[in-house]
Amino acid sequence: MTSDKMTKQYPKFTELPLDPSHPPHSAWGLWGTDDELGTLNHLTPERTVEAAKEVKTGLRFGLNWALEQMDYTGGFRDTIKHEIFEIGKHMFDDKITFNTQTSTQWDGLRHWGFDNGTFYNGFTAKEVQENTTSRLGIQAWAKQGIVGRGVLLDFVSFAERNGIKYDPLEYYAVPLKVAKQIAAECKFEFQPGDIICLRTGFTTAFEAATLERKKEIMSKSPFQYPGFESSFEVLGWLWDTKIAAVAGDCPGFEAWPPSEHIMHQILLAGFGMPIGEMFAFDELAKECERQQRWTFFLTSEPLNVQGGIASPPNALAIL
Repeated sequence: MTSDKMTKQYPKFTELPLDPSHPPHSAWGLWGTDDELGTLNHLTPERTVEAAKEVKTGLRFGLNWALEQMDYTGGFRDTIKHEIFEIGKHMFDDKITFNTQTSTQWDGLRHWGFDNGTFYNGFTAKEVQENTTSRLGIQAWAKQGIVGRGVLLDFVSFAERNGIKYDPLEYYAVPLKVAKQIAAECKFEFQPGDIICLRTGFTTAFEAATLERKKEIMSKSPFQYPGFESSFEVLGWLWDTKIAAVAGDCPGFEAWPPSEHIMHQILLAGFGMPIGEMFAFDELAKECERQQRWTFFLTSEPLNVQGGIASPPNALAIL
């Protein structure tokens, strides 16, 4: 993954789109009209080498929430089905059937398009449905993985220190100024190619909730959960900072319902930026606090599925 194949100088957010006929704020064609990596192009070999220097103690933390933890969806999506069966004497196989959106996942570039039915680099909803080409499928990311420097924005700890009261199972938007304040207090600066990891406490709270509470959460219209504030200021900052990918421990990186704009569309279909959802950050956060550093080496290998929409990340943070 290299950014030296850019067709023109890296533009500012305010200079997007590159072609007036493209959707607002889209970066189609920046890395070529056939590009399938989007902002993962920021993960150059040189930045991967630098990110590897984050490994100091060798402690490793899996970031995948258990596949069975999203055990109630209100029928919106199927929950996991796990079958174990015998194929011979003392020999067993198992079969797992699950929706890629019901646990930790990367949203791929086929997941959410613009209102006019276009996706990154002009791919269309019709092409997704026909599935006669694997273009923009999750396999494009599986070839080299998503590997770089992860930065943890631990809003859970920040809120506790500052007396901020919120319910991680309800709407709460984390302002950009707070994200910058967390980084300043943790003594790191955002760098091109960073993978932002936002901890809000959703997965932990959902796991501990009663079935009645889960039914209450999933029956709300619209569904509500915490996350980053959804604004053009945030979108501009993510683009101008050259962030490679974003991930949260909530069902969507931006707080829902969105306050200003649905960031999913511009991040995925406009920038080509992966969105990670329902990551498990608790154990990582404890160790970051203990070591007093919140940057780490992050490696993720999505499923190699031709034309895939989303994938479990198979992600590890290494400190």
